[in-house]
Parts: sequence; C-alpha cells; structure tokens
Amino acid sequence: MSRSTAKLLAGAASLALAGALAAVTTPALAAPATPTALRPAAATHAGMTWTVAAQQANGPVHVSHDATTNAYQGDTPATAVLPLLCLTVTGAGTPAGVTPDFYDGWAEGVVALSTPVSGTSLTSQATADALCAQQFGPGSREAEFHDGHYGTNLAATGGWSFWAYGNVPTGTRFWVAINDQAANPWN
Repeated sequence: MSRSTAKLLAGAASLALAGALAAVTTPALAAPATPTALRPAAATHAGMTWTVAAQQANGPVHVSHDATTNAYQGDTPATAVLPLLCLTVTGAGTPAGVTPDFYDGWAEGVVALSTPVSGTSLTSQATADALCAQQFGPGSREAEFHDGHYGTNLAATGGWSFWAYGNVPTGTRFWVAINDQAANPWN
C-alpha cells in the first residue's frame, strides 16, 4: 500500500471515529421535542355529561341533563372516554311538535356525536370545538348547556336541555360544555 493511500485510510478512520464519538456525545439533530412547558397539561376536572331524553320520528332529538348530571362541578371523571355532543347551528326553524321554553329550547341546528374521546384531551373549549369542526365541518362546535333558544324570535336562551335535529342513540352519555360553571374537564 502506498504511503498516500495509508494516509487517506488513516484520515477516513479518524473521521469515522470522530463521527461515532459525536453521535454518542451530541444530541441528534432531529426535530426538537415540544418543551413540556408548552404542551397543555392533561385535563383533570370532572366534566358535565348529558343523555337523550326523547327522539321524535320527524327528526328532532331532545338532549338533556338527567339524575347523573352535575352542572356545577361535573359528574364524570376526565379519564372517561365519551363522545362530544357537537352542534352545527344552521338557523333551522322550530319544527312541529317542539314548543321551546326555558328548560327545553330549540338549538336552531343539528347535533351529532363525535368519536369518543378521553376527557383528559379536552384541555380547552377551543380544543373541544376543533374536534367537532374536524369531524363535522366548519361551524360545528361542542354543544353548550345554554344552546336552547325560546321566546319571541327565539331571542332568549335557557338551559338544562334543548331540541335539535339529529339522530343520537338513546342510552348514550356525552360531554356537553357549560360556559358559566366549573363543570368542564379543562376547568
């Protein structure tokens, strides 16, 4: 082997060794992980849940609180995996057979259930709304306790339940937001 070839091989071996040492002692140049301080903490607060009170043959469903619901502190641990009740307000008029009042308002739209999610992932109202929009399109958001409208031109809002178009299976519990109590997983 010539002297120049030996020098090249020695240089290459030296570079390879330096590269191996650098790989062991230097962090990889992969994309940096999201710093823990920037990641939202998992939601830990109990959340409020509702169920179906009635489903009419012509399409409206009555979603409501029941004996399990706690609208003040939440009734279901954030670790539970349940669908979100999503609402898309369309401006739909009140259908025959529905008489809106404070406790049984008309939501002027369509409800549907999301795929089930852990309450721990519901770190904010915006996060919940985004899940609904992702599954049901722009304008869809998590339904809220006060979404039922009643009175002249449906100008007043009530609470505890509401009617909307949709087909939601009876016997199902689902997450519903409330904007004036600490009864959401993100509270």
